Amino acid sequence: MVESKKIDEETARKIQEMQIMEQQLQNLLLQKQNFQIELNETINAEEEVKKTKGDVYKIVGQVMVKSAKKDIEVELSKKKEIIELRIKSIEKQEKFLSEQLSKNRDEILKKIK
Repeated sequence: MVESKKIDEETARKIQEMQIMEQQLQNLLLQKQNFQIELNETINAEEEVKKTKGDVYKIVGQVMVKSAKKDIEVELSKKKEIIELRIKSIEKQEKFLSEQLSKNRDEILKKIK
């Protein structure tokens, strides 16, 4: 009787851990989605700047400022690299959490059966 209660407590703890991991995974997916949107916007801006023949402007706060085309191209390129690194980092965390969730799920199912 004591042993089954211990297993129940341990299983409950594992289930709680799993719920927390699922929530963390959901947060990572939202972050990844936001970075992917930002990446698409940056890529689109990069393409538009390359097409532009005349003056190029960028928005700083609530002011639009004339900028050198080359400077903006470099700035957008760096921004794109940073966003891509963030997405890769999130994907690694996502993979790790998914593996942990799968492992916990398997352990819980073994104890329940």
